[in-house]
Amino acid sequence: MADRKVHDDQKYIEGLLQNNTLVVSAIYERFVPKVVRYICNNSGDTSDAEDIVQEVLVTIYKQARDKGLQLTCPFDAYFFLLCKRRWLNRLKKPSGREVTMGEHDVYKDEGAEILVMETCIEDEKERIFAMMFDRLGQVCRELLRMSFRLKSMEEVAEKMGMTYAYARKKKSLCTGKLAEMVRQSPEYEKLKSSL
Repeated sequence: MADRKVHDDQKYIEGLLQNNTLVVSAIYERFVPKVVRYICNNSGDTSDAEDIVQEVLVTIYKQARDKGLQLTCPFDAYFFLLCKRRWLNRLKKPSGREVTMGEHDVYKDEGAEILVMETCIEDEKERIFAMMFDRLGQVCRELLRMSFRLKSMEEVAEKMGMTYAYARKKKSLCTGKLAEMVRQSPEYEKLKSSL
């Protein structure tokens, strides 16, 4: 990804990161109507479209904030494909709704397709991690949360009333357990098989 040129539309990503109301308004004015039309033409309504747009904007924001998202295609293509994929995934759930797609709704931009795939994979990884994290025991969750927030394991051990050596060993065991839970989850297997 490092060898791909950053697109001029990176300004939309930067604007989202800075919570720039002019950029957010421009996104809603320029790009959202197409998503609304698409969803309304494919068994949805404006409320569904608003939900999808919000979910996708949050995903883009998190990818930019946490992963340094660099847009290598037009924002329009990237945003629309993410919304479309999210909507089609929602429709795949047993609902009995019919999906109709016009040829004009499909982008042929390979760069956008690649970027959307990368974003979706990262989003799914985070979802699986959070789901497995919630299944850990309370002590493991608390220990890992503290180690994410605090600078040193000495501080974590002190706050949890453990010795430093025990806190380090417990953290290692909890991290190993979490990694194993993720690897053994059906969701992870499904993600791996789709790559």
